[in-house]
Amino acid sequence: MSTSLSAESSVKRTRILYKTTAESAFIPRSDPTIHQASVNRRKRRAPPPLQQQSSSSNTTTNSNALTIAASEGTTTTMKPISAADPQTVNQTSGALVTTGGPTSAKKKIGGILVESTKSKQKLKMPTPDWHAPWKISTVLSSHLGWVRSIAFDPTNDMFATGSADRTIKLWDLAKASVGAPDALKLTLTGHISPVRGLAFSPRHPYLFTAGEDKMVKCWDLETNQVIRHYHGHLSGVFCLALHPTLDVLVTGGRDAVARVWDMRTKTQIHCLSGHEHTVASILTKSTDPQIITGSHDTTVKLWDLAAGKVMTTLTHHQKSIRALAQPSFENTFVSGAADCLKYWQAKDGRFMKSYTGHKAVVNALAVNDDGVLVSGGDDGSMHFWDYKTGHNFQSSESIVQPGSLDAENAILTAQFDGTGSRLITGEADKSIKIWKQDDEASELTHPIDMVAWRKKCIKESKQRY
Repeated sequence: MSTSLSAESSVKRTRILYKTTAESAFIPRSDPTIHQASVNRRKRRAPPPLQQQSSSSNTTTNSNALTIAASEGTTTTMKPISAADPQTVNQTSGALVTTGGPTSAKKKIGGILVESTKSKQKLKMPTPDWHAPWKISTVLSSHLGWVRSIAFDPTNDMFATGSADRTIKLWDLAKASVGAPDALKLTLTGHISPVRGLAFSPRHPYLFTAGEDKMVKCWDLETNQVIRHYHGHLSGVFCLALHPTLDVLVTGGRDAVARVWDMRTKTQIHCLSGHEHTVASILTKSTDPQIITGSHDTTVKLWDLAAGKVMTTLTHHQKSIRALAQPSFENTFVSGAADCLKYWQAKDGRFMKSYTGHKAVVNALAVNDDGVLVSGGDDGSMHFWDYKTGHNFQSSESIVQPGSLDAENAILTAQFDGTGSRLITGEADKSIKIWKQDDEASELTHPIDMVAWRKKCIKESKQRY
């Protein structure tokens, strides 16, 4: 047999392997070293048993044993591969047969991630404050173009409006609120393009104006004449703001920069460059960051006024930012764009939440001391929000005055008066509308829809921004 096994010819080896006689049948013998290594490898792969079952006194009847029946009829009993999975392997047929292990043994659950009920946190749903709905009180018609800007006097006695007809009109607030014919006090002319920015000085009898003619002017309201010009912008000026404590003026425009001016000497202190598109809105504060700018490049930048450099850039918006608003009762601000409104921590620019629902190009934002935030859209839609929670408690639509097109109902600017009880909007139908709260409304007549508010909170909790 040894001579036949050592044959070098492959044909001879094949003939020997497939002989069917029992005397000359070739049965390959397993190497005991390789066999033992295979058994040890299977032992290492098997998970450790959870419980060691008590074995029977008879070794052949042990249910945890692995029984291998060889072709010669001999039976070999080895150690169990897994105490939790007793099995019998028949080598002749190749079948895997269970020998009837204990059914009460605990099986290990491996590799499955199960959500723990303890890790679930309850949704924190803020309760919005109740606010009375707003309605139109008076409509003023005097401008011959779109009303692009509004500003209130620090004494709350009058307000100014700037228009695309290149004029600035001063109104008596008390008379205008009741629709008196002599509400218009004064008309100032001097710009040769639409007036886009207005601001009253809280410490001087000055009115600052900015227009698309690249000019920034300072008007003395005692003589009603221009006393200072601020030259430097390379294109139209779209926004203007005064510093609350310093004699500093900040303007932003289509040249993609915000310029900081000394009010007295007319010199430019800083040129805050970094935006890639028009600077459309500016906020000023007495604490850092003292200047916040919103641009058509979809970013909000927080600036260090002393160094003249940017501190933080906020890139959460996907559309042009046309309006910013900040309240007087907390150090936060809101930015408005066509995608949504976003609520920010002003100190470090930390994102707080989004106010969703106003599906329009937001041109105007205003907030009063009662926590009422109003957003005006390019399609004439107005949404009133609870500032702290973002609850939209009222949605309305502006109505154009007779003689105007229906498409001219865009709201271009909005501003609350000093008391927060009157809201004035400038619109594309050349009118100025004064809004006030409904005195007859109560929590019973206009309750908060808590069911819809809860659904909205659950939906927004699953979103990142």
